[in-house]
Amino acid sequence: MVVDQDQQWLLGCLSASLDPNQNVRSFAETSLNQASLQPGFGSALCRVAANKDLSLGLRQLAAVLLKQFIKKHWRENEEAFEYPVVSNEEKALIRGQLLGSLDDSHRKICTAISMDISSIATYDWPEEWPELVPFLLRLISDPNNINGVHGALRCLALLSGELDDKEVPTLVPVLFPCLHEVVSSPQSYDKYIRGKALSIVYSCISVLGAMSGVYKTETTTLVMPVLKVWMNQFSLILEHPVQHEDPDDWSLRMEVLKCLNQFVQNFPVLIESELMAIMRPLWHTFESSLQVYLRSSIEGAEDSYDGRYDSDGEEKSLDTFVIQLFEFLSTIVSSRRLAKTISGNVSELVYQTIGFLQITEQQVHTWSMDVNQFVADEDEGSYSCRISGILLLEEVINTFGSEGINAVVDATGKRFQESQNEKAAGSPAWWRVREAALFTLASLADQLVEAEDLTTDPALAKFVEQLIMEDTGIGYHECPFLYARIFTAVAKFSSVINPGNLEHFLNAAVRAINMDVPPPVKVGACRALLQLLPDMNHSAILPQIMNLFSSLTDLLHQASDETLVLVLETLQQAIKAGHDASGSIESIISPVILNLWVAHVSDPFMSIDIIDVLEAIKNSPGCFHPLTSRILPFIGPILNKPHQQPEGLASGSLDLLTMLLKGAPSDIVTTAYDFCFAAVIRIILHSEDHSELQNATECLAAFVSSGRQELLTWSGDPAFTMRSLLDATSRLLNPDLECSGSLFAGKYILQLILHLPSEMAPHVRDLVAALVRRLQSAEMSALRGSLLLIFARLVHMSFPNVDQFINLLVSIPADGHENSFTYVMTEWTKQQGEIQSAYQIKVTTSALALLLSTRHSEFAKVNVPGSPIQSNGGIITRSKARSAPDQWTIIPLPMKILALLADTLIEIQEQVLNSEDEQDSEWEEIHEGDAKAAKDLLPSAGALQFSKPTYDQLEAMARFENQGDEVDDHLLGTDPLNEINLASYVADFLLKFSSEDRALFDNLCQGLTNAQRNVIHMALNR
Repeated sequence: MVVDQDQQWLLGCLSASLDPNQNVRSFAETSLNQASLQPGFGSALCRVAANKDLSLGLRQLAAVLLKQFIKKHWRENEEAFEYPVVSNEEKALIRGQLLGSLDDSHRKICTAISMDISSIATYDWPEEWPELVPFLLRLISDPNNINGVHGALRCLALLSGELDDKEVPTLVPVLFPCLHEVVSSPQSYDKYIRGKALSIVYSCISVLGAMSGVYKTETTTLVMPVLKVWMNQFSLILEHPVQHEDPDDWSLRMEVLKCLNQFVQNFPVLIESELMAIMRPLWHTFESSLQVYLRSSIEGAEDSYDGRYDSDGEEKSLDTFVIQLFEFLSTIVSSRRLAKTISGNVSELVYQTIGFLQITEQQVHTWSMDVNQFVADEDEGSYSCRISGILLLEEVINTFGSEGINAVVDATGKRFQESQNEKAAGSPAWWRVREAALFTLASLADQLVEAEDLTTDPALAKFVEQLIMEDTGIGYHECPFLYARIFTAVAKFSSVINPGNLEHFLNAAVRAINMDVPPPVKVGACRALLQLLPDMNHSAILPQIMNLFSSLTDLLHQASDETLVLVLETLQQAIKAGHDASGSIESIISPVILNLWVAHVSDPFMSIDIIDVLEAIKNSPGCFHPLTSRILPFIGPILNKPHQQPEGLASGSLDLLTMLLKGAPSDIVTTAYDFCFAAVIRIILHSEDHSELQNATECLAAFVSSGRQELLTWSGDPAFTMRSLLDATSRLLNPDLECSGSLFAGKYILQLILHLPSEMAPHVRDLVAALVRRLQSAEMSALRGSLLLIFARLVHMSFPNVDQFINLLVSIPADGHENSFTYVMTEWTKQQGEIQSAYQIKVTTSALALLLSTRHSEFAKVNVPGSPIQSNGGIITRSKARSAPDQWTIIPLPMKILALLADTLIEIQEQVLNSEDEQDSEWEEIHEGDAKAAKDLLPSAGALQFSKPTYDQLEAMARFENQGDEVDDHLLGTDPLNEINLASYVADFLLKFSSEDRALFDNLCQGLTNAQRNVIHMALNR
């Protein structure tokens, strides 16, 4: 390719931008940025990327810069747009040059070009680039141009992520035959290319699946003709054994499994008849993949390609494939319609799965070198082949019940016997499969214990004890990971293990922490103690407690990161369990913990864990005063000069002070006031650090909650103290203060109006005006909710003169609205559904009822958003997301409040009814008796006939609602509104409101949904 002078300059700049000399590099980058503003720059980059005579590095760089250029200059009004915009002539030239380069032999260049095309397609396709897909289809259909096929597939794979419900239906009939030709021609195309074709099938099926809820008939018409042909092709791919050290084979099968997963999830009825035919090939893949996994990952004898990626950035490890295999099997098992396809092979499925759960050679190496990684990988939030396998076994138990449980117990028994045989034969790896069996039982312990009646049938308990006790004689150093798992299993099954054995393991765990043993063993010992200490008899703990304190304190010096968190949690439980003994060693433990806190104060998560330990010390008999005398002289100077402290120290000190104030006797609160109160006020008034502001606000709230009326007298000048509190309020409600700084203002103000009501009464008008201004500038939902809570609490405090509070709101102006009442009620009714905590829901919901009960004349003047206006459905792509925001219906304020009250009862109803279906419910479990009592509590939402619920049934609903009523914050415990029985409160209000003005009530009900009217009818007919 001929290189002109301009191209030569561009190549020079590109080369210089890779120069190790920063000055040379910076000058080149500046020159390129200036050149990007000139016409023809984009097409010049295209020519460099397409020039096969140039180095791969320069071509890649040109393609990457072109993508950035497209993002900045292709389309006006985009978020990243910068002038000038590319001319239409140059756009056409670039599009043509890119399409002509798609058949490049270098995969990395091909990927980069594809990304450029995809970036342009986001703006231009299909309206301004209709020839794109026909060109790609022609390229795919040419078996003589393998590079072109790859380029077109890579491009379509990127495009498929942006396809929506308009494009896919027209694309599938022409695209799928081309893709099928590629996938079904192993003699012409390698596994990598065939896998790319399947990735496009997956994207299209995903879109069709998302459409199926709205366009069921249309999607069924599209899927039916292609389903069988693809299922046949999937069977052909899966029936062959999984290949050793062949990541392209694993990737191809993974794409098959992803496609199958979409079919199963979105079209279960259509695929049901086809699924049985694919189960045999799927089982071949499952069994043969275990053999490959054993050799590659567990034994480490072959390459598992762990942590490596292909040229397109896709992970190609064996683990990734196995996780996808487990995910698909879990999808089948979790569907009661489809689970019958494996109902005859449940035991074998469980047995084979446990084989995958063995610790790999890489894990042994990594965990031995880095115990923090061991702790991190064991956490429930992590994700791996082992975790994915456990999720599959959980689904087996959920779906197959006792059959699944028996399968798990039988399979772990077989694996245990295999390990016995391997041990007898002298195999050094005998412990792996035994650890996997214990890992399985421990991970499923909650389900196993819950499902088995261990009092009448103790077989499971005996079986677990046999497995655990079998290896107690082995040395810690011989099999550290097995011993760690034994400790974990003891913790998980502590409720069913013989007390004598529990005491044995408690002592063993204490000894392990104090001994020179491998770190994983200490981790297992800590996990065991975390579970055992809270429930063990004090007589078993006390002889060990001093030794345990000493060992854990020593371990703190050795631990870091994840292990430090685990040791802190264990120490916290030890302090709580030792209770009486903790006081004697406060002087030893507290300085160590405080030094640790200083070292980690800039880490908010670690700091919280450390403060939890200090709180446990504080709550131990005889420790509160000595700990306070240790902390206050230390943090007082820090808070008085916050700007001179290391990062996070002042903010952390405020957290520490708040912990001390929680539940503190009056003499400690007074002492803390003398040391720190003025400093806390100054921080709120002057700090620009949001973390300091948040923590100082919480601290000040704790001062007010703990000190109450007496707080005003401690300075000797009550008026000055009150003025200080009001100044802090004014700063926190300043509309110019960033939302993060005001985040806990609501919590603080709530304490003021709860505990200093007479002092706050003269300032209510100013407070309300400030609240309105802050609310109008608040962008954070949490802040808006907390401010609305204050309005709600003020409504309650104005009772029985709620109409006077409404008049107050009407008299206060609000920018952009007729008055503050109109504005506040608009925001409140819009935000009410987003409020989460039980306390806030009680206060705001009951306040809305009080407001409505006034039937104030102002209500008739206010209309508020009702419900969202539904769009036409379909997939929301980036282009659709640029359209106008959601629109709402507009309804009268009284109707909206009545709807919100009905929604409250409906939500409680749904919690009760959903509690019976644990698989579909995300609500907290309730006791079986309560669930039974609540079963027929309310009629279904669409019922036409009403049965009259009894008063006992309403009480059952209230009882369920109160289960989530734990006080969200210690500061709120004294608020009498926290004792409201919300279900009864709303029902009583509805009864009274309807009887006082039936005509108004009936009129408002006409604008409600059927579900809302039904639940109101139930409440009125108690």
